[in-house]
Parts: sequence; C-alpha cells; structure tokens
Amino acid sequence: MLAPLPYPPAAPTPAWCTMRGARRTNTGDAVITLKSYVQGQWVEGSGDFATLVNPATEAPLARTSTAGIDFAAVLDYARREGGPALRALTFAQRGALLKRMSKVLFEVRDALIDASIANGGTTRSDAKFDIDGATGTLAFYAALGDKLGNARTLVEGPGEQLLRSPRFCGYHLKTPRVGVAVHVNAFNFPAWGLAEKAAVALLAGVPVVSKPATATALLAFRVMERLVEAADLPLGALQLVCGGAGDLLEHLGPQDVLAFTGAGSTGAHLRALAPIVQRSVRVNVEADSLNAAVLGADVEPGSDTYQLFLRDTAREMTQKAGQKCTATRRILVPATQLDRVQEDLVESLSRVRVGDPALDDVRMGPLATAPQLRDVRAGLELLQKSGAHIVFGSATDVAPAGVPAGKGYFIAPVLLRADQPHAANAVHAHEVFGPVATLMPYRDAGDAAALVARGEGSLVNTIYTDDRANLETLLFAIAPHSGRILCGSAKIAEHSVGPGAVMPSCVHGGPGRAGGGEELGGLRGLDFYFQRTAVQGDRALLDRTLGVAPADAG
Repeated sequence: MLAPLPYPPAAPTPAWCTMRGARRTNTGDAVITLKSYVQGQWVEGSGDFATLVNPATEAPLARTSTAGIDFAAVLDYARREGGPALRALTFAQRGALLKRMSKVLFEVRDALIDASIANGGTTRSDAKFDIDGATGTLAFYAALGDKLGNARTLVEGPGEQLLRSPRFCGYHLKTPRVGVAVHVNAFNFPAWGLAEKAAVALLAGVPVVSKPATATALLAFRVMERLVEAADLPLGALQLVCGGAGDLLEHLGPQDVLAFTGAGSTGAHLRALAPIVQRSVRVNVEADSLNAAVLGADVEPGSDTYQLFLRDTAREMTQKAGQKCTATRRILVPATQLDRVQEDLVESLSRVRVGDPALDDVRMGPLATAPQLRDVRAGLELLQKSGAHIVFGSATDVAPAGVPAGKGYFIAPVLLRADQPHAANAVHAHEVFGPVATLMPYRDAGDAAALVARGEGSLVNTIYTDDRANLETLLFAIAPHSGRILCGSAKIAEHSVGPGAVMPSCVHGGPGRAGGGEELGGLRGLDFYFQRTAVQGDRALLDRTLGVAPADAG
C-alpha cells in the first residue's frame, strides 16, 4: 500500500461534495445522476438508467446512462484535441500535470473515502488502499516525467553499426501513438484503476477515455469531477464514460490502444472483436488469477517468516472482501504442517468482523454487487464438488454488524481445504472472486511448483522461506507462471507490503489465465503507448536529429 503523500493540508471541501443535482426517490433517499465527461463538457445520458446502490444496505445512491452519447465523436475529440495538446508537452510538463492531478485528489481524500465506503462497500482502510494507490501512482509517474526532462520522445539504447562503415547506423525511436487509449476498468478499484492507467498513458503523450465499471462508478465520477475542477487538464486529454460502453470499441483504429481489467471471458471477447482484429488495435488484458502462497518446508511455526505468512494470507483473503486480482486463492503448505496452518488461519479469520463498512470496528464489508454475491456462492459450490471442503466460514450463514436483517451482499471469509490437491481440478481452474481461499498440502518443492503451475498463469505468487536453496528451486520453477513473485522472509517481515500491493515501479500483469499483459513497471509501462520505429542513416545526422549525444552513440 502506498503511503499518503506529504502534500499541504486539504483545502476546504469543494462544491462537488455536496450531492449537487440530487433527485429524490419515493423513499426519500438522495440519488444523484452521474454524467460522463466527454468533448470538454459534462453530458447526461438519456433513456434507460442503471442504478448504483450501497452494497451494505442496498439503498440507491446514483443513476447513470450513456444513451445518446456519440462515441465516435468522443474518440475523434481525443485524437484531434487531446493528442496534439499532450504531444506538444515535454515529459517534464506532462509530469507536472500528473503531479497536479495527484495533489488535487489528495486534497479531497476524505470525501473520496466516503464515496468508496458508500458505493464500493469498502472499509475505511480498504478505501485508503484504493485512493492512496491512485494518488501515489500519479506522483510516481510525475517524478519519472521530471527525470525524463524536456524531451518529447525517447531513443532506445545506443546506436547500432549496421554495415562495415561506422557511418551507417540504426536507432530505435519511441514516439507516442497518435490515437487514443481506451481504458476499461474493473469494479474493485475505481480510483486506482483510473489513475494508474491514465498516469502512464498521459506521460507517454496519449489521450485517455476511461470507462469505469458501472456498479461502482460513483468514486470514479468523484475523482473525475475533482480533476476537471482543479487539475487544469488539457482539453481532450482525459475523458470519462459513466455507464454502458455502447459502440465505443467499434470505432477504435490502428493507432488506438485498449487496456482492460476484468473477467478473463470478457477479455477474450474484447480481443476477438472485429475492429480490434482487423485494425490491429493494441490490447492489454489483466484478467483472472489464481494466485498462490507457498510456505517453505524450512519455516517453523511461530517464526517471523511464519507470522508474516499468516498475516499476509489472512489480509489477502479479506481486504476489499477478497475482491482483488492479487488476492491469494491457493495456500500451499508442507503436508506435515497442514493442520497447524489451518488452526492458525482459522484463528486469524475468526477475528474478522463483517458488517457495515462505515463502522469503525468492522474489518470486512460486503461484496460489491448482488451478481457478485451469486457468483461467489456458485463458485464455492463448484470448489466443494471438486474435492475441497469448508473448514471455516459459510456461503450463506453470516450476520453482518450494523445492517438490517436480510440486507446487503455479505459473505463471511471462507477457508476451504483440499487434501488431494492434484484431484481438485476446480481449485486450480476457477477463481472465486471473494474472501475465499483453499488450503492444500504439498510433498516437496517440485510438487509445490507443479501445483502453482496448475493455475495456468498468475499475477502474483508468494514464496515464504529463509532457505536459499529452497527459494532457488521454487523461484525459478514458478517464475514462468508468474507476473510477479514476492519472496517473504524474516529479514523483510517488518517491511513487506504484502503481495496485494501493486508498486508502480514493478510490472503488473501475468501470463496465461492472468491475461498475458503488463502494466506499470516504471518506464516499461510507457512502451504500450509508444510506437517503436527503427531509424537508419548517417550517424552524425541522426545524432543531431534525435538529440543523441556522441558519447551515447557507440
């Protein structure tokens, strides 16, 4: 988790926090209309409206629609206005824009937290995780822009001599694509999802159309309202679509890019759309992930590494009610320690109070939507049919604190156990996107690595060990199946942020089931938005044209 940034004290609460434009339902609940920010103005959709609710109480909060919005014109506006405006800025100037964005969001941090609690069902701690991730990632890429300085493009590596004569050489030039980046984000991180994708694209010089998941779009709407109000965004640089995507993707062209976070089935559908296939639209997908935590055979119960393992695993199961792409789904421990680990994890999970996330002593709120609750319950049935059995929690038996009886999309943390892990096929094939994980034994390091590989690609896997030989065996066996590996040990027990924290300096993504994409990773993240072009010619002329110092040219 990124720490709050050391900006000056927050300014007085701006007007956008006062529920302006509220409508009243028959029950007296205030319901606001979420507009889309497109073509330099706020636009209210027409026709059928989707209703956003508080997932703890099921009370309506907002409504939104995109009916009547001309998405072809929205994309054209980004290409025509936003693209040239961003490309005219240096990296340092784009970085200054990101710094302003981070600062103005930090100033209304508490109001954004309130929106997250109300519409996302997050506890205050979970809301901070999302919002501080957003402002922290913007600040990270702001600093990177400052380091890149007054350039507008990048030259990759030293020049290559192409023939016997040293005069004829080649460089690889990186220039921003002259299209638009469409970002389709998941329901679980409305602020972070918007900001981390936008930060990289804007620094690269590519305008953004951001489409949050409709069910939890209130927070993304509040973020965008603040940015429009106070961040001095260049026209067309950042647009927000609140509601259905309509025919948005039908208008993507060969210079455009699409970044999607969500279900693997949806990602596969998007990749197969005719405009994307026929026009070679660049696509990045972050999808399902059956992340694993592996406890090394050398780790003794009660040790610092063992406590780190327990702490991380319980948190990754319950933070944001398990609705994280980085959450731990499979817990692999030596067979000799299976009972002890089960006992200790059950003790940790039993202390998690479930209920209205607005209450200070509640540690886990509801799932975000009614369909999400149905999917989790169905997924639990599938895991049990595959050979896993519940050792803690229940699919239906939960009494959330501070919530009227029968209201809210709640489920208790659920720990399952599969004593025959190789036969429990669904455990390695189906992600239950909630506070659910399965405990399994392994025989040796090779067996543990084979079980991890059954997941067919993960965003993040974790290895807990203090033994170098054990780490070496597991690390190199698991790496091909992982986008990221956290190596937990005694020496980092006090410093580790856990596997769930996505750091902007490291790549985020994973192979296979996880989507096969990469985001962030510091400067690496910009490559998705650049065109890499081989430029060949006279070395001296190219050095002057590309701004390459002679010392860098050999």
